[in-house]
Amino acid sequence: MVDYFNFRKNIIDNRTSIISEVNETLNRIKSSNLNSFITIAETEALQQAEISQVRFNNGNPRELEGMIIAVKDNISTNGIRTTCASKILNNYTPIYDATVVARMKTQGAIIIGKTNLDEFAMGSSNETSYFGPVLNPIDNEYVPGGSSGGSATSVTAELCHTALGSDTGGSIRQPAAFCGNIGFKPTYGRVSRYGLVAFASSLDQIGTFSRSIEDAALLYDVIAGKDEMDATTSGNRQANTIENLDKFDFKKFKIAVLDDDIINQCDDAIKENYFYNLDLLKKNGLQVEEIKFDNFDASIATYYIVATAEASSNLARFDGVRYGYRAELQQGDDLMVKTRSEGFGAEVKRRIMLGTYVLSSGYYDAYYGKALKARRLMYNQYKQMFSKFDLLFLPTTPSTAFKFGEKINDPISMYLSDMFTTSANLASIPAISVPSGKDSKGLPIGMQFQADTFEESKLLGFSKFFLELNK
Repeated sequence: MVDYFNFRKNIIDNRTSIISEVNETLNRIKSSNLNSFITIAETEALQQAEISQVRFNNGNPRELEGMIIAVKDNISTNGIRTTCASKILNNYTPIYDATVVARMKTQGAIIIGKTNLDEFAMGSSNETSYFGPVLNPIDNEYVPGGSSGGSATSVTAELCHTALGSDTGGSIRQPAAFCGNIGFKPTYGRVSRYGLVAFASSLDQIGTFSRSIEDAALLYDVIAGKDEMDATTSGNRQANTIENLDKFDFKKFKIAVLDDDIINQCDDAIKENYFYNLDLLKKNGLQVEEIKFDNFDASIATYYIVATAEASSNLARFDGVRYGYRAELQQGDDLMVKTRSEGFGAEVKRRIMLGTYVLSSGYYDAYYGKALKARRLMYNQYKQMFSKFDLLFLPTTPSTAFKFGEKINDPISMYLSDMFTTSANLASIPAISVPSGKDSKGLPIGMQFQADTFEESKLLGFSKFFLELNK
C-alpha cells in the first residue's frame, strides 16, 4: 500500500481503483493479528468508496478523495461505535460526528474503522485497553506505544493511508516513534476538539499519523481551522501547508538543542542516533546551538498533576445515569460507585484518584497551584527560545519500544516514557516525531522537532527536509 499522494496518482492513471483498494485494506485488517481496530466500518467504507470512484471518474475529486483513514476510538463518529477502549462505553454509538470527522468526510475521506487505544487515552503502551493490547507490527513482543497505539500500528502495517490520534502528553509522537512512522501534533487550538472525548482539556489535541510529510500536511489542512463548536479553536488564518512545504531556506534555520545532561538519560541507541543527526545538520550548514532549558526535568511531574486533575473532573460525567455502562445493583449498592468501579480500568482509576487528591482541600495550592505556575514558566521559556531559534531538536523517546509487561506494574517508569513529549503539550506548541533508523534489535527510533505556536508550515517543511537528508 503506497502513501495517499502516490495512490491518488495511481487512481488518476487508472492503475487501480478505490473500491479494490478498500476491499484489499479490509481484508488486511481482518487477517491482521495486531488488534489495531476495535470497530471496522466496512459498510460505510465501501459506500464511500463507490462515491469517491465516481468523482474521480468524473474528474472532480475532492481534497481527500479516496484517502483511507483510521480514527482513534475516542473521536466521535456518527453511527459508528465509540468506546474509548473502556467497558463503561462498550456499547456507546454517537449520533454526531466530531468536527474533524465531518471535515474529512466533506472532502471525500473514507473512514475504515475505529482504532484501539489505552483506556480513555491514559497510557504509554496500549496495554490498558478493555479490548486487549495492540501489538507492535515491527516485533509483536514489544508494545506499540500509547495511547494512540492502534492508529500508529494501522499506518505502519498499511491498514490505512493515514490515521487520526489524540496527543495529551505525547500520545501521537511516542507510538509513532515506536512504530516507525510520522506522528504530528498541531498547536493547541489549531484543530477542533469538538467530538473528542476529553481526557485533559487544556492539553488534548487531535493530530495525524502518516507515512509521508505530504500526507500529514494535506490531512492537517483539511481538519484545521476555526470551529464554532469549540471556543478554544484559534481564529488565526489557516496556512495552505501543503503548498508551503518547500518555501523556506532550511539551511539558514537556527536549531536549539538541550544540554547533554538531559540527552544522556536516553538509552545508547537513542543517543547515538541523536548525535549522528546533530552532526548531519551541522554538516549541511545549519546553525545548531545548545540551550539551557530551566526546569525541563519538571515537565513530567507538572504534566501528571495537571492531566490527572483535569481527568478527574472530565470523567465525572460517567456515572451510570446518563449514558454508557450501568452496573446491576444489589440491595445497599451505590449506583455511581459500583458503575465506576466495574466500568473503569486500573490506570483510569489511578489517575482519577491522583487528580482528586491534588485538587482536594489542603493540597490544591501545594500541588495543582504549583503545577500551573511551573507550566507558565515552561511556556515563557519556550517563547524566549523561539524568539532566537526556529526549532528545538530532541529525541521523541528515551528508549525504543519495551516488551509487554515490562512497565505495566511500574507506573513511574511508564510515565518517564513521555519525558521528551509532555513539555510541548504544556506549552501548547506544535511538535512532530519522524522516523530515524533502528536500534540493534531492529526497533524504530524517532526524532522530534518542536516549533513556536502556529508554525506548522515551518515544522512540517523542515521535517520533510530532514527526512530527505537521512535518505
